[in-house]
Amino acid sequence: MNRRSFLAAGVAACALPYLRAAESSKPVRNRIGVSTYSFWQFKNEALRDVEKCIDLAAEMGFDGVEILHRQMTDESNAALQKIKRRAFVNGLALCGFSTHQSFLYPSKEERQKNVDLTIKQIELAYAMGIPTLRVNTGTWRTSKDFNELMKNKGIEPPIKGYTDEDGFGWAIDGLTACLKTAEKCGVTLGLENHWGLGRTPEGVLRIVDAIKSPWLQVTLDTGNFLEDPYDKLEKLAPKTVLLQAKTYYGGGTWYTLDLDYDRIAAIMRKAKYKGYVSLEFEGKDDAKTAIPKSLELLRKAFG
Repeated sequence: MNRRSFLAAGVAACALPYLRAAESSKPVRNRIGVSTYSFWQFKNEALRDVEKCIDLAAEMGFDGVEILHRQMTDESNAALQKIKRRAFVNGLALCGFSTHQSFLYPSKEERQKNVDLTIKQIELAYAMGIPTLRVNTGTWRTSKDFNELMKNKGIEPPIKGYTDEDGFGWAIDGLTACLKTAEKCGVTLGLENHWGLGRTPEGVLRIVDAIKSPWLQVTLDTGNFLEDPYDKLEKLAPKTVLLQAKTYYGGGTWYTLDLDYDRIAAIMRKAKYKGYVSLEFEGKDDAKTAIPKSLELLRKAFG
């Protein structure tokens, strides 16, 4: 080795630790997915077909798709495999499966029905190759309807003769009963900060921390803390396995939040969140124009 080569090798060796440090400190680029709910919203029948939503997501430039269970019209294995194939040929990951269940029933039989339902949903996710499942505590059903629940900001009294303390015990027991199947299938449950006992970060963490399993973590929804959301989002960020990002172009159906996604992205980076950001468009504008605008917003903040 000549003198010049020797010096160059020495400089490279000295610089290597700094280069590695620089690489490790690069900001995370979160992949951006979209929930099929963003297209359908329980009302746009022309956009209910899940495979059509997958095609649109690919055309718009998303990295993944989260499937809303209630949007599916066929749960046969043939239908599940068609969904999986449609995502694959479009170059998209199936990054989440959003489901509904409720454990807030005094009846042990009703709670068991919801355990059985959730286990079935885990198996559906497994069949489609989806690694995480959104779960809920459920609500007390003491509101007249969902519009009344929204008017009251998700707050409702327990069933007469019972308390939230009863509900927390039922939710913990119910979700615990699902974990054996979750682990067997490799599907991580994500308890959402949704309505019911999950309306607050303290409620979500009470359940997740009581169960203490890697197979139950958090699905974090940016649009479900209606007041002072940022400190609340920060409390749940360290346990988040999927981030659902709401946008409201054209105004929301029940409410509209002015969310600072640069600030939210900073919160998630601080928590070292590397997972998917799944768009849930909930505005009144045409989904085919508002969803691409939402993608641009999220790419700018998270990418």
